[in-house]
Amino acid sequence: MRLNTKIRKIQEKKPHSLHILSHSHSTFSLLYRDLRRNSTKIFEFLLKMESNSSTTAPNTPRWNSDRPFLTGRFHQEIKESLTKGFSMDSFSPGVVKAIGCYHASVQELIVIDDLLSALVGIEGRYTSIRRAQVKEDKLTFQVDASMDLALQELAKRIFPLCESYLLIDQFVESRSQFKKGLVNHAFAAAVRALLLDYQAMVAQLEHQFRLGRLSLQGLWFYCQPMMGSMKALSSVIQKALSNDYAGVDVLNLLQSQAKAMAGDHVVRSLLEKMSDCASSAYLEMLERWVYEGVIDDPYGEFFIAENRSLQKESLTLDYDAKYWRQRYSLKTSIPSFLADVAGTILTTGKYLNVMRECGHNVQVRVSENSKLQNFGSNHHYLECIKTAYDFSSGELLNLIREKYDLMGKLLSIKHYLLLDQGDFLVHFMDIARDELTKKTEEISVEKLQSLLDLALRSTAAAADPCHEDLTCCVERSTLLKRLSMLKDLEISKTISDNDLEETTSITGLETFSLSYKVQWPMSLVISRKALTKYQLIFRFLFHCKHVSRQLCGAWQVHQGVRSANLKGTAISRSSLLCRSMLKFINSLLHYLTFEVLEPNWHVMNNRLQSAKSIDEVIQYHDLFLEKCLRECMLLLPELLKKMEKLKLICLQYAAATQWLISSSIEIAEPQSKELKCRTSSKSLKFIKNASVTDSIQKFEKEFNAELHSLGPILSSRSQAEPFLTHLAQWILGVGNE
Repeated sequence: MRLNTKIRKIQEKKPHSLHILSHSHSTFSLLYRDLRRNSTKIFEFLLKMESNSSTTAPNTPRWNSDRPFLTGRFHQEIKESLTKGFSMDSFSPGVVKAIGCYHASVQELIVIDDLLSALVGIEGRYTSIRRAQVKEDKLTFQVDASMDLALQELAKRIFPLCESYLLIDQFVESRSQFKKGLVNHAFAAAVRALLLDYQAMVAQLEHQFRLGRLSLQGLWFYCQPMMGSMKALSSVIQKALSNDYAGVDVLNLLQSQAKAMAGDHVVRSLLEKMSDCASSAYLEMLERWVYEGVIDDPYGEFFIAENRSLQKESLTLDYDAKYWRQRYSLKTSIPSFLADVAGTILTTGKYLNVMRECGHNVQVRVSENSKLQNFGSNHHYLECIKTAYDFSSGELLNLIREKYDLMGKLLSIKHYLLLDQGDFLVHFMDIARDELTKKTEEISVEKLQSLLDLALRSTAAAADPCHEDLTCCVERSTLLKRLSMLKDLEISKTISDNDLEETTSITGLETFSLSYKVQWPMSLVISRKALTKYQLIFRFLFHCKHVSRQLCGAWQVHQGVRSANLKGTAISRSSLLCRSMLKFINSLLHYLTFEVLEPNWHVMNNRLQSAKSIDEVIQYHDLFLEKCLRECMLLLPELLKKMEKLKLICLQYAAATQWLISSSIEIAEPQSKELKCRTSSKSLKFIKNASVTDSIQKFEKEFNAELHSLGPILSSRSQAEPFLTHLAQWILGVGNE
């Protein structure tokens, strides 16, 4: 009876009305949070509609700061906003009597009542919230010092749960703001749902207390099961708050903490559930990327970044185009559970993007079993990602092979730029000879293009449906200088400045090249870089062809005077030199064509037939070009300079052949120009000319010296470059005859 009388007296006092007010405030807070939750969804929807990229998030309403009691942050702001007359020693300004004045049994009832308020983050009559001096962000609970020591000890055991609730509630409030990102929003929503269960437990305890069935020991007993989970969750939240984590960092934190709690099944299950809930928004972003190739990332949380400044047109214009490598790239922060498949995820979306850019609307077929539901231990998401990758890579490869005829384009380029189909080139060199012999700045590219079109239409190349994609261009620098300008080939370090000096006599024969029109998506494989490498090989082959044609002309001149008895003369010596030069250049062309280009082409062709993705196609094609450049000596400046020197000697000799013959032969009876080649032996008379003999000896000496100097170079480098052995077999045999 005494205890019931004391309870009635306590309930009749003013603090009881404050207690009702505090619980009314808690009810209004819950209603307000539901309102904010719905408004948050609306604002997020509007934000997504406005832009898919990371933008400045809208601010929360001003009443979040003007009216702190409407949020869970009033504990941090109340100390500064209250008037001077408000007592800070207790929640109620009317309390003047210390709790120690009451009997221990009455104190217990008061403490239980205060603790029930403290469990939901509300100060009581004899419990107050203080900011820790060590850590300003940490809030702690204190009790009246006059309280019974046994009751103080039990209250302090429950305070960690109250402090965990305060921290968790603060996290929910702060991480529900727009700017914190979708992962934090989902995590906060999951924690909010957990707090609702927690608050329901507190409400049940309060009901038991009102019925007189709850003691302080009983309150401690019922609170213990929640202590570990709330403590672990608050520890995770404390790390997230102190480091201001968002997006991937939050997911990695939850995953690592869940693994660290392997010994506590309850806590681990809670953290895994929080991780699954927080990853739900991330899974939606991942699904759209691997199933549609779309980045739906309004807050910049996804681990794949998009650089919209890089356009696909750069592939055909820029030698160092970064579109395929950097239009979509991995960020440094990647979810730990996706680290092993991050490259696969990136590639999957890139393939879908290419098909969408082609107007080929393809979406991965998604069934109920292929939806990314969570990152659980069953690794079902890995199977979904692999399925999406296999589908996208196969679709894109079939699209490029069948619709855009990949092999047909490559064969066409091989015919023209690697001189696999030479009849049009012979005709073109005949009709464009006058224009090509001009200096570079005097050449009309338009005229050359019209002559090229004429040669294509009047030869077997007209049957090629891709011949209209062929164009011509004239470079402004020599082959060696052009190679030195391409930094990725790494040969500029071995070329001296003297080698890069432009000669004033450079003509279109040294700088002429063919080009090829390539459209998207073929530009992924045949990019500007790949075309440039084709052109480098073409220029080398084209000039070798030109040297061969000039030497053939010189050989025909020698054959015109073959009927004369010129054994032992300078002309016979010149004829042998011409034969050696012609064999050298033809051997070089044979090596380039049949020892380098054809074998490597067949290897690439076989690899392309078995390629599983467009990246493998690009890799095999680039490997083919790289190997051809190296085996054609274009990446070996020392050998290339030797070859250029030998070709120059051959051209100088071919140009001087007519003078050498005319200065050594006297025609007894002038005949018409058409009959000149039919001159009989009786009408030709050899004239001994010392200058002719000296010139022939000079050409012979220079040619043989350069040819023989190749021997030591080829021998020394043949171990590192085995293909040089085949070159030596073809070339060095010329000088040994």
